[in-house]
Amino acid sequence: MEVVTGYVEHIVFRNEENGYTVFNLENKEGELTCVGNFNFINEGEMLELHGDFVNHNVYGSQLRVSSHELKEPEDLVSIERYLGSGAVKGLGAALAGRIVRKFKKDTFRIIEEEPERLAEVKGISERKAREIAEQVEEKRDMRQAMIYLQKYGISTTLAVKIYKYYGAKLYKVLEENPYQLADNIEGVGFKTADEIAARAGIHMDSDFRIQSGIFYALQQAVGEGHIYLPGPVLKARAGHLLGVEIQDTGKYIMDLCIEKKTVQKEVGGEIRVYPSHYYYMELNTARMLHDLNIDCSMPEDMMEKRLHQVEKKEQIGLDPMQHRAVIESIKHGLLVLTGGPGTGKTTTINTMIQFFESEGMSILLAAPTGRAAKRMTETTGYEAQTIHRLLEVNGNPEEEGNVNGFMRNRQNPLETDVLIIDEMSMVDLPLMHALLSAVVEGTRLILVGDMNQLPSVGPGSVLKDIIASGSFPVVTLTKIFRQAGESDIVVNAHKINAGEPVLLDNKSRDFFFLKRRDPNVIISVMLTLIQKKLPKYVDAAPYEIQVMTPTRKGLLGVEHLNIILQRYLNPPGPEKAEKENGQRIFRVGDKVMQIKNNYQLEWEISTKYGLTVDKGMGIFNGDMGIVTDINTYEDLVVVEYDEHRKVKYPFELLEELELAYAITVHKSQGSEYPAVIIPLLQGPRMLYNRNLLYTAVTRAKQCLTIVGSDTTFQEMIQNKNEQNRYTSLAERIQEF
Repeated sequence: MEVVTGYVEHIVFRNEENGYTVFNLENKEGELTCVGNFNFINEGEMLELHGDFVNHNVYGSQLRVSSHELKEPEDLVSIERYLGSGAVKGLGAALAGRIVRKFKKDTFRIIEEEPERLAEVKGISERKAREIAEQVEEKRDMRQAMIYLQKYGISTTLAVKIYKYYGAKLYKVLEENPYQLADNIEGVGFKTADEIAARAGIHMDSDFRIQSGIFYALQQAVGEGHIYLPGPVLKARAGHLLGVEIQDTGKYIMDLCIEKKTVQKEVGGEIRVYPSHYYYMELNTARMLHDLNIDCSMPEDMMEKRLHQVEKKEQIGLDPMQHRAVIESIKHGLLVLTGGPGTGKTTTINTMIQFFESEGMSILLAAPTGRAAKRMTETTGYEAQTIHRLLEVNGNPEEEGNVNGFMRNRQNPLETDVLIIDEMSMVDLPLMHALLSAVVEGTRLILVGDMNQLPSVGPGSVLKDIIASGSFPVVTLTKIFRQAGESDIVVNAHKINAGEPVLLDNKSRDFFFLKRRDPNVIISVMLTLIQKKLPKYVDAAPYEIQVMTPTRKGLLGVEHLNIILQRYLNPPGPEKAEKENGQRIFRVGDKVMQIKNNYQLEWEISTKYGLTVDKGMGIFNGDMGIVTDINTYEDLVVVEYDEHRKVKYPFELLEELELAYAITVHKSQGSEYPAVIIPLLQGPRMLYNRNLLYTAVTRAKQCLTIVGSDTTFQEMIQNKNEQNRYTSLAERIQEF
């Protein structure tokens, strides 16, 4: 790591959106080209730069800056450069030279304390002297704030945000209550604020710290899927987080309630603490579901007659439960259709579509992910889209209080008679709330899903809670149809769900178990399957074959497996550009996954001649694509997602991507793959359960291969333990 100090001679290029800057730095050794991200930079600024020298094939030697600090100009040349750089409007190089020659090292003191003396310099009037002093003072305040904040380990990017929000008050905030930063500044969480507070000398048992820590523990719980925490659980979590014994949590929670950050509710003697945003979101979701549940006025015999006509015309033969499901969807404004693989959900949905179309009604279809929507389109023959696209995402709907996250909302609702949502087990509370906000009373809402799948990645347990409320019509399909019954994947998935042992004799055509005990042998077997055996067997490319594992860590965890699989499936080559990012390397041809919702990322679909045919915003947690280009001059990685949507990632956004040769079972929800391989050895009992195994098995379409311990496999079938989420949507629904 090199350390270089000098002043900014000339800014060659600057991207104001992401702060990417190319500039010439002047120092004792001469002029140096520097590249990096700078949220605050002016020509003439003194900087201390930390970085590495790289050799650009066009522009030669450059310093790629990883971090930097602002310095006060000290020598006469630096002071003159700064004043004459254009940083102060109306002050050119010649005038700056005259000021410094007149006042020498006293220049800044004169400007700050005796600005009227600037009029002693030829070409400066009293009015101009005042203007120069005001500008220099403003710049000085910001520069001093940057230097002050850097002492607390705060990055320049964050320092600019803090200064813009607080101005001169920032010193008081940092000295008295740095935890305010977590409330007011985007990008500052409790942990960052806590580090700053520790540097500022705030005590471990400070009231500000404890209150902020309790709220942070609540926010962490939301990240784990909870909507509230019971009082004792919250106290224990906050105490563990803060490393202190909290005597009276009630006092701090009451203060948070007064600030409207939390809501406290007593249910059956139990104190529950909700982040207020999620309390009201759950309440409104329950109310909107209730408002949609209206009965249809069509006589039952007429329904039966018209459904029979549709069945005859489309040559569909429904079994009694499927028939009931279609009738219930006609009778009620809200219906939940649930069932495992092979139980005829698709046939039932298709019959509903045919019926409503025959009645002249408009229909919209949607699912939580791009892959699930694509599968819905393939199975129904009608266009389905992601819920985000259906609602016309605009900005970040996850931001608290952002009612404009979607273009479709209460003021601009969806225009349809029937709305069918598939893969409902993946829908979290915020997305459900946004969806319902765009559905008007009188629209039929049909929710389809498998309640035995893993719950949504986001907070809430929407499908399970709606079913558990007992307040809406629910039809559960259980009969496995003949064609599906020929698949051991389907049959064994139902056995797993019922807690029945599965026969592992490898006489199946689509369900295989290869017993191995050594992690290195398991990895070797998986590589052979991906490279040689499975592509021909399922007629798919190696990158379409998905490795799925329960854990992130360990020899058979996602992080280690991706390094190995990348090495063998996409080795380095002279024709493949690559980019190192932390511990990871991204290479052209890599299979990657977006790991957080990003509502600002733009995608576009182009013809082979480069003409844009469609574009939009938003790439979401779990979306998978292929790296098609790495441009080191523009510092961009290009990823192509489903439907040929291409996204340009600036290098600084690469932490939102990870390799996806292996993914966790949680990230596989809503997707199907031609072939799935699951490495399986002993793991944490809370994670290695029936729910997870069932979800993993049902992701395979043509072939499933488990490599590992048959004992672990059978133990998982018997292990019904799963982490219960603290949610109360079912109770809210019942209250209505």
